[in-house]
Amino acid sequence: MFRVLVVDDDLEMLALVRAALEKDGHRVDIEPDAAAVQAERCQAYDLLLLDVMMPGEDGFSLCGRIRDEVDCPILFLTARAEDAALVQGFGLGADDYIKKPFSIAELRARVNAHLRREARSPVRTMNRGGVRFDMQAKEAFAGERTLPLTRGEYAICEHLALHAGQVFTKEQLYDAVFGFDAGGDPSAIAEHVKNIRAKLKAEGLSPVETVWGVGYKWQKNSVL
Repeated sequence: MFRVLVVDDDLEMLALVRAALEKDGHRVDIEPDAAAVQAERCQAYDLLLLDVMMPGEDGFSLCGRIRDEVDCPILFLTARAEDAALVQGFGLGADDYIKKPFSIAELRARVNAHLRREARSPVRTMNRGGVRFDMQAKEAFAGERTLPLTRGEYAICEHLALHAGQVFTKEQLYDAVFGFDAGGDPSAIAEHVKNIRAKLKAEGLSPVETVWGVGYKWQKNSVL
């Protein structure tokens, strides 16, 4: 059983989401007031679902306020799927978003995919293109410096590095990383990769290559 916290000012939405996730055996707590959510409370949960548009403190602000102290996946519930909103959300440390209106099946699949990924505990390490991966701690390093990757960004890098030289479409990457069989939103992967590149570039690294019209790959000649 996993613990999930849902933050949304819409009481009907809270009831709907809780009922859907409880069907999968999760313990679901709800909160209509983002300002009442503290990082210490969030540390008890395995996943957070945050609505973006809320009166007072919105989901973006809440995510930014707690992200440094909360290690679990954070997913946004949002009707705002334009590029600027995605950039803002992923930049604050979100792992994924679910676009409203959504089906109950999609909600359950997305949430369970992230929870399954969090439950994995690989024990290997690897070095690829100047990046050292600790696949148990889910951390990546450039030299002795920790790369400030979100969990979603780390998972994408790990998957690409494990299959260096192989090209993945955005949809394939989403399915491989998050396990959502119906396919992911290409915009989410594109924004994650944009953030990944910026963080790697800051360390003088550029192993992620775009194959135009197809997708992305970790450069094979960067395997060490």
